[in-house]
Amino acid sequence: MAGLKPLWLGLKFILQALWFLRYSPYALWYSWRRDQRDRPYRSATAIAPTPVGKGLGASHSDRGVQIDFEQASLELVFLTPDFVRVTWQPGRLPLPYALADRDWPAVATELEERAKGWRISSPDLTINVGWDGGIAIADRSGQLIRQERPPQRRGEGWQHSARLRDEECLYGLGERAAAFNLRAPVAPGQPKTYGFWNYDPGNIYQPGTDPMYISIPVYLGLHRAGSYLVFYENTFRGELTLAHGGADHSPEPSATATFEAGALRYYLAVGAPPLLLERYTQLTGRPPLPPRWTLGYQQSHWGYRTEANLRQEVQTFQAHDLPLAAVHLDIDCQVNHRAFTLDPQRFPAFPQFTAELAAAGVRVVAINNPGIQHNRHSNLFLEGQILDAFCTYADGDLVVAPVWPGRSVFPDFTNPVVRDWWSRQFAYLLQAGVAGFWNDMNEPAAFVAWGDPTLPLATQHCLEGRGGDHREAHNVYGLLETRSAFESLRRHRPQMRPFVVTRSGWAGMQRYAWTWTGDIVSTWEALRQTVATLLGLGLSGVAFCGSDIGGFLGNPGGELYLRWFQMATFTVFYRTHSAISVGHRAPWTYGEPYLGILRRILRLREQLMPYLYTLAWEASDRGYPPVRPLFWLNPSDATLWNREDAFCLGDALLVCPVLGQGLRSRPCDLPPGDWYNFWDDTRSSGGQTVELAAPLEQIPLLVRGGSILPLAEGDTLTLHLYPPSPDSQRSAAGQRLYSDAGEGYGDWRIDHWHLNQQGQTLTLTWQSQGDYAFPYGQVTLHLHGPALGQAWVDGQTAAVDGQTITCQTFEQVRLQI
Repeated sequence: MAGLKPLWLGLKFILQALWFLRYSPYALWYSWRRDQRDRPYRSATAIAPTPVGKGLGASHSDRGVQIDFEQASLELVFLTPDFVRVTWQPGRLPLPYALADRDWPAVATELEERAKGWRISSPDLTINVGWDGGIAIADRSGQLIRQERPPQRRGEGWQHSARLRDEECLYGLGERAAAFNLRAPVAPGQPKTYGFWNYDPGNIYQPGTDPMYISIPVYLGLHRAGSYLVFYENTFRGELTLAHGGADHSPEPSATATFEAGALRYYLAVGAPPLLLERYTQLTGRPPLPPRWTLGYQQSHWGYRTEANLRQEVQTFQAHDLPLAAVHLDIDCQVNHRAFTLDPQRFPAFPQFTAELAAAGVRVVAINNPGIQHNRHSNLFLEGQILDAFCTYADGDLVVAPVWPGRSVFPDFTNPVVRDWWSRQFAYLLQAGVAGFWNDMNEPAAFVAWGDPTLPLATQHCLEGRGGDHREAHNVYGLLETRSAFESLRRHRPQMRPFVVTRSGWAGMQRYAWTWTGDIVSTWEALRQTVATLLGLGLSGVAFCGSDIGGFLGNPGGELYLRWFQMATFTVFYRTHSAISVGHRAPWTYGEPYLGILRRILRLREQLMPYLYTLAWEASDRGYPPVRPLFWLNPSDATLWNREDAFCLGDALLVCPVLGQGLRSRPCDLPPGDWYNFWDDTRSSGGQTVELAAPLEQIPLLVRGGSILPLAEGDTLTLHLYPPSPDSQRSAAGQRLYSDAGEGYGDWRIDHWHLNQQGQTLTLTWQSQGDYAFPYGQVTLHLHGPALGQAWVDGQTAAVDGQTITCQTFEQVRLQI
């Protein structure tokens, strides 16, 4: 590999030179033109804040209250007893792009006028609104959870500030190249600001870059008194500033949200983290259950170019006995990078090719970008012009910007007619055998010489007929493009579940697509950052996400690629991808011992499929992210609040990735309870820091005591039983297993195993529901920890083989330990 480095550096230089020659002249012109168009939108004068004034009076409704102030109005609407919508006006109300269709039942509330304002209460929350507009929220026990200062009007927008406790942690805000706890200081005493403006960072993406591709104004707060979630439903450009207090001249720690325009509308839920994610995804929607194959390993590279190269890639996977679920086609497979094209000269028999791959269990995913080449020889361009589908300026001129096809125009996805037209374009690729789509460059991104790499603020949008500009539409552009792709797959293949991946999105994007962490660099620092970014996405409602294994930009060494691969094995989206300017990488790239290690970890991923598929179903059913922070099960343990170097996969597995070169062990803070080492069954008590062995061939992996971990191999399902220690507070465990055909919308089943321990006897019961036939021909029970003595299956003595017994379906098994 060292000898190839000069070759790749030379290739990179040539590619950069070609890019400059093709795109740079128009990028210069476009950047100048954009600045001219946007001049009226930029103000150099500071806007003085306007207080809401004094409260004048309140009126009670069937689910909340309306309070009038001298300069504003406040509406509180309870969606559930622990979930409230708060709206301050004046200001333009948001279009409900983020919201799922849902009828909220009426909530009984009480309104009481008090000496310092009003008290509005539900069975679970008490909200005190002061005469000045300040708000305090307490839970059902009377514990103060959140305290907000009176908001201020700033021009067309709002500024809203909440006090923070010294120990309080904040998580979320969509995709962030930052610490998992967003309050973690970069420099002592300096405030931290996170932008709400979807942004393509290009080649500068590294830890600390902000904003990123997906900016969602939602965060989860956690402190000693409890936890809460806040979601600002405002698509205009904004920011959240976290002041530490003291050295940064703020009187106390605070979180201040500012939006350039629009009403101040936000939603607030109070409760434990799982409940908060339930409420948020109840509002913005839960991810649909994906096809089972999407949880398998997927291979991609920008640079395949031809059908022959792609076929060779698949054959090499088969030759090395490596599981492969899908391959991805990047823009190099298109005709001059044009959307919805595939070069027929380089893919001469594409339908037969996709059918051949499908027969081998490999699907094809095709990329698509929103920029349409400004070319009268393009039918797509001509169709769009006839429908007035493209974004324009106020004078009617088309917005034209350089992206991969060259001079390009951009569909206005805020127009329902355009979304419908766009969704029809997918039909022929679906008919040719494409199984899913990958939306890229949809912030939307443009090539620029300086400034913001997106469309001008002066760009006009339909916004469902009410009109507006790019300041309001920018953050939902990728969301609405992805919605069109998802609806297209539902329309054209109603018997199959859609699979869409998107680089950009906004609140509610989980209803339509998965995502990945974009074009990150290939460094150990980036690997560490990836863990924090994925955890933050999960707490922002984006349950199905992953990363480019090994990083997108750069050539990782074998060890970095292996450690990244091991970590990614326990995330949902499981894909290797890399830039055209770097060396192609696949599990065999680095030879042995890496190939053998990667083969074993790929097979472990296959064995984990029943568990992963159940977690995917749980995400679609309740909104829980499969990848969870260590505090998920015990948010009162403050030692876990800042842990970003490990994560849980579901409730059973604790994953401790190796994040530094040359490390062969690593420390891990254990949540309360018992924890078994997955590899050797060593048991450790929680609430302490343990040193875990991390030889090159293993990622430190622990199983929570009291768990039942289902693993499959062939038609055998093995239930791994991890009983808690005798002195543990857990005496019982349960595990649900979701099964169906893996595709479509047919029958399903849920199997529920419950493990109870009394003295030296473990009792395992099995219940099921649903009409889908149990998909395994044999069930093996494997007991970990205590020695297995005797076993009885439905009252009949069963043969014990070491720590295992083998049986068919049963109602009850008793194990003597």
